[in-house]
This record gives sequence, structure tokens and C-alpha cells, in this order.
Amino acid sequence: MKTDIHPTYVEAHVRCTCGNEFTTRSTKSDLNVEVCSNCHPFYTGKQKLIDTGGRVERFRRRQARGRAGS
Repeated sequence: MKTDIHPTYVEAHVRCTCGNEFTTRSTKSDLNVEVCSNCHPFYTGKQKLIDTGGRVERFRRRQARGRAGS
């Protein structure tokens, strides 16, 4: 293996948009995430639409168009 090509593995502080904060290890020291295990629908059992760049609305428009053409 080559030496000095791997990034350093440091303690990372993670912040979620829901307000949850925790510490883990990563190659970056600070991470900002949109969804964590505290707010993810799989773990909470609650449905939550996560809209990234209008994708949900675009999907709904496409579905409405598809039904109208049938």
C-alpha cells in the first residue's frame, strides 16, 4: 500500500436540520445533514416528504398529467 495517500480519520460533529446533534468519526470534522435516525421515516414510523429541489411537486404534476391522458 502507498503511504500518505489516505485522508485522516477524525472525530466529526454531525448536525441535522431537525436539531439533533451527535458525534461520530469521518474524514470531515463537521457534517450538516437533512435527515438523521431521529427524523427519518423508517425509524420514526411517520411519513415525511423530503423535497429536494421541487422533486415531489414535479412528481405530482407528472402523475396528474398521466391520469388526465388515460
